[in-house]
Amino acid sequence: MENFEYQAGTKVLFGKGQIENLPSVVKKYGTKVLLCYGSGSIKKSGIYGEIQKLLDGCDSYEVAGIAPNPKIESVREGVRICREHNVDVVLAVGGGSVIDCAKVISAAVFYDGEPWEMIKSAALTEKTLPLITVLTLAATGSEYDAGAVISNQTTKEKLGYDSELIRPKVSILDPSYTFSVSEKQTAAGAADIISHLLEQYFAPQNTFLADQLLIAALKTAIHYAPVAVKEPENYEARGQLMWLSSLACNGIFATGCQYGGWSCHGIEHELSAFYDVTHGVGLAIITPRWMRYVLNENTVSRFARYGIDVWGIDETLDPFEIADRAIDATGNFFMTLGIPMSLTDLGIGTEHFDEMAAHAVDANWLSYAYVPLTKDDVKEILNMCFSL
Repeated sequence: MENFEYQAGTKVLFGKGQIENLPSVVKKYGTKVLLCYGSGSIKKSGIYGEIQKLLDGCDSYEVAGIAPNPKIESVREGVRICREHNVDVVLAVGGGSVIDCAKVISAAVFYDGEPWEMIKSAALTEKTLPLITVLTLAATGSEYDAGAVISNQTTKEKLGYDSELIRPKVSILDPSYTFSVSEKQTAAGAADIISHLLEQYFAPQNTFLADQLLIAALKTAIHYAPVAVKEPENYEARGQLMWLSSLACNGIFATGCQYGGWSCHGIEHELSAFYDVTHGVGLAIITPRWMRYVLNENTVSRFARYGIDVWGIDETLDPFEIADRAIDATGNFFMTLGIPMSLTDLGIGTEHFDEMAAHAVDANWLSYAYVPLTKDDVKEILNMCFSL
């Protein structure tokens, strides 16, 4: 078991009606608020109006229209507003993209330079603006972790930024706020959650405890994702996925385990950077192909264990047969959620694969992955994504 340092400093307020705590939470940090949100769905759902009432007495400024795969331009705008108005606290209302953008804004306010340079150089600021989140989409886990991912369309890059200081101070999680999430977004969010769990399950070395936790979490996602897709107002299903989303990416499942680069995420970030692909959709497409590519004599026992423990495959079968069935089950599950399962479905060709593969290896620590990957490996996995 590896040495580790673990901290989850976010206060979580989970359940119906927790939004009523927002005024006291915000005013603990100040009265000048930067409100960050996305395309306007929170206005259609009524959440925006509810929050405006709760922010009565505060000076509120906005960064609206934050896109999926959040763009550096939104970060720059948020930093400008915060500096101009001496903002006290950042409030992110939305899914992972909105929260990621808000996180980087909170740090870049105190960076003496261009925000994209801060991200590229992984420069850590000495302080950040406090961040509060109200989650409306279960997917990335950004509401309970210390990382963010930002895209730069000009340079065709999607890069992560990590700092304990950008971890939200308080996150409000009300499952009913996800009732209006579409089937497609719900499915993509579930795929994102499952990918976070799989990236940790397929690590160079895990503890027994980590494996048991990850197996239980994967089975929970597999059980509740179809329910949430078919019954959008099923509070239990939405609640299970929302809390699982938070736990899946905050590091608790990986404590004591050997670090492994997240292969599928590293490859998918290139798809998002070049084609603005929905993150969960890209992960669903890549994951079973990555599994198939790295399956060999050295990895088969792990894949067989995954098939037995997660998918209930007969353990008396040949290990390669179990592994094959497990990989098929993974891809078929994503398909049953209605996720497009090939790059052809997304209208993507091979024209940028060389550049994408090289950058995936350079920027995403794939040499530390469960099975280390080279540029040629990544390119081959991408080529496999045209057919099942």
